Amino acid sequence: MALSVENLKINFKTLEEFKSFKEYGLEELSMLEEFQINMVEDNASSPFYGIYYGDRLAARMCLYVKKDTDRLLPTDSGEYIEIWKLEVLPHYQHKGFGLKLVEFAKTFNLPILTKPRVKSHTFWEKMEFNPLSETSSRLLWTPPATHKKIS
Repeated sequence: MALSVENLKINFKTLEEFKSFKEYGLEELSMLEEFQINMVEDNASSPFYGIYYGDRLAARMCLYVKKDTDRLLPTDSGEYIEIWKLEVLPHYQHKGFGLKLVEFAKTFNLPILTKPRVKSHTFWEKMEFNPLSETSSRLLWTPPATHKKIS
């Protein structure tokens, strides 16, 4: 079965699907509160993306496009993407779902920041993410065309 990333609709069906994720993992990964806020605000564009396996939501993440107002990133771009709360249900882990979500985020061709969770550093290293700085817990991926040369 081919995996494809979909922009998740902000509706009650998706809210119910998100509840199955809350059963697994950390409370901070639940996304339910963020999702409910977006429902209340009637947000037309959803920051939520996911992969269905059959009729079941198997993996999801939030993607936020942000402005680099503090110029923290080692790129010339004025924007970046933050991957927030990437999560794959246990039954679907190690089957390429997380990889597919990150590859999708990379298609925006913007630098990507994330804060790795629960023993996921190896995954992010395989995806070519590096520490933002020596002291930062956040990881950064930069598209090849935006890398600055270090002098």
